[in-house]
Amino acid sequence: MVIGLIREGKQEPDSRVALTPAQCRWLLSNRKDITIIVQHSSSRCFADAEYIRAGVAVQESLEDCEILLGIKEVPVAMLLPQKTYLFFSHTKKLQPYNQAMLQEILRKKITLIDYECLVHEDGTRIIGFGFFAGIVGAHNGMMAYGNRTGSFSLDRVFAIKSMNRLIHTYFGLHLPNIKIAVTGSGRVAHGILEIMNLMGIRETEPEDFLAQTFKYPVYVHLKGADLYKRKDGQPYSRAHFHANPELYESLFTNYLAHADIVMNGVYWTEAIPQLFRMEDMQRADFKIATIADITDDKHGSIPCNLGDSSIQEPVYGVDKMTGVKTAPYVNSSVDVMAVSNLPNELPRDASRYFGEQMIKYIFPELLATESSIIHHACITKNGLLNEPFSYMTDYANGSAVK
Repeated sequence: MVIGLIREGKQEPDSRVALTPAQCRWLLSNRKDITIIVQHSSSRCFADAEYIRAGVAVQESLEDCEILLGIKEVPVAMLLPQKTYLFFSHTKKLQPYNQAMLQEILRKKITLIDYECLVHEDGTRIIGFGFFAGIVGAHNGMMAYGNRTGSFSLDRVFAIKSMNRLIHTYFGLHLPNIKIAVTGSGRVAHGILEIMNLMGIRETEPEDFLAQTFKYPVYVHLKGADLYKRKDGQPYSRAHFHANPELYESLFTNYLAHADIVMNGVYWTEAIPQLFRMEDMQRADFKIATIADITDDKHGSIPCNLGDSSIQEPVYGVDKMTGVKTAPYVNSSVDVMAVSNLPNELPRDASRYFGEQMIKYIFPELLATESSIIHHACITKNGLLNEPFSYMTDYANGSAVK
């Protein structure tokens, strides 16, 4: 099996990789049935020279590869026909901005396996960068609040360069008596909680968060039953919620008058209730000053997410009365941090973690004769929509997407 690591072509290029040089060297030593070729790139967090020192072939052509590993969407012009690709395609929600890419994938008879769709039998994601998105997003959210209030100061993560160094920047950090609402229960939320604990922020229960005043910074961790309730008054059920999200409404409005900062890590689709409404920001008791929308869906679970910000300029304001985008740190606005590629601020750490999961869980499935895990993550197979994704037929045929 010949595996290729493609050069990232999306602008601005992502510097993360699916396999580090050390991981490639381990695979070449321990799996004699695998050959690895790395495509030349000047934008990776690991230089070509590091792969060469690890004994990996670095070249421009990937024509001899059977499986191609990337991170972000592949530009149409870079897609090689009749190959098997693994990357985050951002198509399963029928995202209009990637419709043309999917159509080209079908035309070129490509097999597309989407990392986001690789799940265990219980539906839990197998692989992803969510933990590091939570790490960087939580740091950036705290940084934004410090910049807004002048009460503390944090450096940019990409300037710190590594997780170990990031941890050391929190020593001696003194935070005001703020209240932080953390939402979600997956990898993103775990990354957020890691930063909360590293910063010495204490956890409190939902009822205490709503009822008490604290003389130290606190956070509350809100999961499904804390965030949503059934409209018919029946008890919350996780399985029922995921199957019928339209039958639920948000409980998060209870927290709008109490939280200074929101760290959002919930998964969202259009059928899932938003955490609050745009008009809720006009309430006299709306207290939230900073929102780190780490899962980052435009007009999604956070309605005032007006679109992506960037690593260079991660924060923008949203006027509470008009909903119009403003400069950050304006008194009449809520600050929103909505960066789509947060792990790219810690690319080497994030890549090592991702590659470990690839080797441990995905490679055995990928190289097996048959795999239900691969089948259910395979959006297209040899230029045809795979059965689990038949709902994408109109999208694939070019129909307009709402």
